[in-house]
Amino acid sequence: MKFSRNGKLLWNMAKSSLAQPSQNAVAKKVLPASCSTTTRDNSTSSQPNLLSYHVLPLEETLNRFMTTVEPLLTPEELEQQKVITAEFSKKQGRELQKLLEETGSKEKNWLAHRWLKVAYLQYRSPVTVFVSPGMTFPRQNFKNSRDFLDYTSKVIFGLGEFNDMVQAQKIPIVKMGKNELDNSQFGKVFGTCRIPKRGTDEIVYNPRSDFVVVIYKNHFYQLKIYDKEGKLIAAPRLAAQLEDITSKETKVGVPFGILTTDSRDNWAEAYEILSGVPGNKEALKTIQSALFTVSLDECTAFPEGEDADELIRSLIHGSGSKVNSGNRWMDKTIQLVVNPNGNVGFTYEHSPAEGQPIAMMMDYVVQKMKEDPNYGQSGSDNVASAQKLQLSSPNKGLEQSLATAQSNVDKLAEELQVKVLKFKGFGKDFIKKQRLGPDSFIQIALQLAFYKMHSEPPAQYESAHLRIFDGGRTETIRSCSNESLAFSRAMQDSKATDQERADKLRQAVTSHQTYTKLALQGKGVDRHLLGLKLMALENSQPVPEFFASPGFVKSSHFRMSTSQVATKYDAFMGYGPATDDGYACCYNPREHDIILAISSWRYNPITDHLKFAKTLEQSFAEMRSVLENSSTNPPEIKSKL
Repeated sequence: MKFSRNGKLLWNMAKSSLAQPSQNAVAKKVLPASCSTTTRDNSTSSQPNLLSYHVLPLEETLNRFMTTVEPLLTPEELEQQKVITAEFSKKQGRELQKLLEETGSKEKNWLAHRWLKVAYLQYRSPVTVFVSPGMTFPRQNFKNSRDFLDYTSKVIFGLGEFNDMVQAQKIPIVKMGKNELDNSQFGKVFGTCRIPKRGTDEIVYNPRSDFVVVIYKNHFYQLKIYDKEGKLIAAPRLAAQLEDITSKETKVGVPFGILTTDSRDNWAEAYEILSGVPGNKEALKTIQSALFTVSLDECTAFPEGEDADELIRSLIHGSGSKVNSGNRWMDKTIQLVVNPNGNVGFTYEHSPAEGQPIAMMMDYVVQKMKEDPNYGQSGSDNVASAQKLQLSSPNKGLEQSLATAQSNVDKLAEELQVKVLKFKGFGKDFIKKQRLGPDSFIQIALQLAFYKMHSEPPAQYESAHLRIFDGGRTETIRSCSNESLAFSRAMQDSKATDQERADKLRQAVTSHQTYTKLALQGKGVDRHLLGLKLMALENSQPVPEFFASPGFVKSSHFRMSTSQVATKYDAFMGYGPATDDGYACCYNPREHDIILAISSWRYNPITDHLKFAKTLEQSFAEMRSVLENSSTNPPEIKSKL
């Protein structure tokens, strides 16, 4: 392992442990500020107050749908869409609505298991780039291998402590208004793994697991993090085991992990061969049932000023077969990745959970380590030696699968372009002083930047959680609106005054906030329309023409795929674009700055991630200027929605 010569020692290992705040107290500190928490002990509660997921009236959804497609269609297309939508509402849509209502009446959440299957387990492209985001930790400065392994052991200990809270149902119950939010996602990330199958993957849950799997130079080791009494093993003892692993392995092993980066059907075919070899099946089962994996990566260099870009790339795909892509197991929900160059974070497989629980874990661990330099020393000293898992390659068929996976992940790593913009002009503080919502403000800035570059509005996806419902996942916030288009046009119109532009900006923000509130209540359009389409498929009926209509197709082709994953730390999440001709942008709005991870595809000449980042920075500055040059008393605005 090579280490940078520069940098400071951040975490000193000491012989005595300092008094620590309670786990629950720290958890409450890292919850989103906009939510309230209850102090009652929910250790025996199954949250009976959660809502059942409803089926909206068809007319309500279709009326809202028509409003969202207006800015994306030509006048001719809009007239055509009105006819198609009206026909759908009267005939097939009405029949499918009855089937969906009947299904919904029998299930607490008709969407959740269907969403897991359709959006994730049946998705055949690689989880690498296309499904699994990277979630960064604040960048570290490791002085030497001791610092590197000590830090890693503390993070492992912290994740174990967080897991203990999850298992004891001590994660505080958050409320949004009067409604409790479902905490079940926290229990679905530890010990969870996808299993590749042809056509439809499976997912397995092992929440009571007591070990992790460490991956180093493509070798796999089972490392117990709990002793026989169920107590977490102290971080110094874990660090000693990590040191033992790294000292034993001097040669790079067969990169079996790279198979998990390939398309799901390619991996399923290889998995059948790999698991059929005597001994491999048990090793694979051990990897799959681990609480999480820990990738101790080979040190990589990066050009000056590209540290954040390289960090998120390494988490999304491992930087290719010649770097660290083989030192992964992409099927695991949580992969902790630590590099001697200071890059640290999670690669998380998206199937069972959304991003915010993952970010909350990071917040929890970082905060505990920040508060106590001796964090992790109070655990058990009864450590068991790490056990190497033996995987063997049986034949040339698997060798071909390895070669194919290596080639494919190298292409992905080459084609995905990422730029991390750390905008320092302002943060949430300025936006809130303008009596505007920070998330909506950023969404409108993304609309403006795209419009300035491409002279048309994009269909823009933003995820909204549905956690007021039992087992709720997400709904789509359709950020492109008539109001956002009017604002973008005004910003490009030399005749428009700053007051006119500011008014249109406020109207656009209000429109977005209105749709967001609807989406959080399960009143968006996308999941309802998906349910209707699934009713046709499940009942062997033809898929209606409506789902091939210009409005549905254009408004579902999300050239801007976005989400907010907030943390107070210098950290962020990133992922790949949803379309060939689009961008992804995940952002972390902090008090005085905004961190945005922007990605696009190299092979598409239409998009340019670097130009988009510059244009977005300009858009932020122009929006601030417009607000500062306009009236300080914003008018009362009502949204069409």
